[in-house]
Amino acid sequence: MRKTIIQTSILLSFVAFWPTNMLLAQDHSDSSVQNEQVQHSTEQHNTSDAKHTESHEEQKFNATEVIMDHIKDSHDWHLWTSKNGHHVSVPLPIIVFSKNSGLSIFMSSKIAHGHKHNGFEMGHGTVMTINKKGKEVEKNLKGKIVELDEHGEMVAEGLPLDFSITKNVFMMFLAFVILLVVFLSLARSYKKMGVAAPKGMQGFLEPIIVFIEEDVAKPNIGEEKYKKYMPYLLTVFFFILIHNIMGLIPFFPFGANVTGNIAVTMVLALCTVLITNVGANKAYWKHMFLPPGVPFWLYPIMIPVELLGIITKPFALMIRLFANITAGHIIILSLVSMIFIFKSVFMAVPAGILVLFMDMIEILVAFLQAYIFTLLSALFIGLAVPEAHHD
Repeated sequence: MRKTIIQTSILLSFVAFWPTNMLLAQDHSDSSVQNEQVQHSTEQHNTSDAKHTESHEEQKFNATEVIMDHIKDSHDWHLWTSKNGHHVSVPLPIIVFSKNSGLSIFMSSKIAHGHKHNGFEMGHGTVMTINKKGKEVEKNLKGKIVELDEHGEMVAEGLPLDFSITKNVFMMFLAFVILLVVFLSLARSYKKMGVAAPKGMQGFLEPIIVFIEEDVAKPNIGEEKYKKYMPYLLTVFFFILIHNIMGLIPFFPFGANVTGNIAVTMVLALCTVLITNVGANKAYWKHMFLPPGVPFWLYPIMIPVELLGIITKPFALMIRLFANITAGHIIILSLVSMIFIFKSVFMAVPAGILVLFMDMIEILVAFLQAYIFTLLSALFIGLAVPEAHHD
């Protein structure tokens, strides 16, 4: 078991850093863009009546904006907004590469609230661009870092390469460190104590590890081959579990919606499909291209259907995890928003009870989704490496 745990620790670095690269290609949202646009709109009104109307609209609570800002990624960690409209947030590193200015590294606070720094700013609104086919298309710049020329206009060549440490990326680094410390300390404990009654963290994690081994890996992969895939199954289970739990903690540095980001779930699903098909044996591919018990004239139909299954399996893994985690965050935030929408103290009590109930459900979902993803991964691997049966 100690060898498996060490292998799991090594795989944690791979699974943690690969989704990082995928997230860098995603659209990033900036929580201050909307407020900056409201301020610019207010300045355009000259009469006192217009200013009064704009001020009233600015103070109106927008539940949709709050919920979407939470479930999306961003370049800073917004904490709260004071009564005078001042935003308190934790800035994160911006790392961009441009053909014109090369590599630039600075904190996100430098370009927050419409500021410009080193020829960069946080984009907002839309712009018309020419695609590869020569057609004019509208491109949304909200939350994207844009490069400016000497006249303050966006550089026509396109957006710079963005390698920034966003909120989701930061929490993946944090989860990686936590899991690495826990599993390495667990491996040292096994090495020191040997076979003994588990204590402390070892007593909490060992039943989970044994459960994944005895009830997930063995029944689905087989007695002879399951040990080969145990490091991956343990890695993906604890990777998903810790992010699900950390996402429910509503204060810095937790609360990011990592497993509710489709880029992360897509990479996890691709890990499963790669391991499944790379390690598949001849019987798996023979069943794929020569389906048993099927007439020859049905092969042109059955073979594409079987090949399509290679795509649909990871797609199902990706969507299931993404949809369930995102839906849980939206429901909880919607219940909290009811207090500010109705602006009533009497609404706080039932909303608080419902939020507490949903939090308990989400803790169950956190474990359940990690288990389902691991179980289905083991099932797909087991189908690709079937053991020979002798009559």
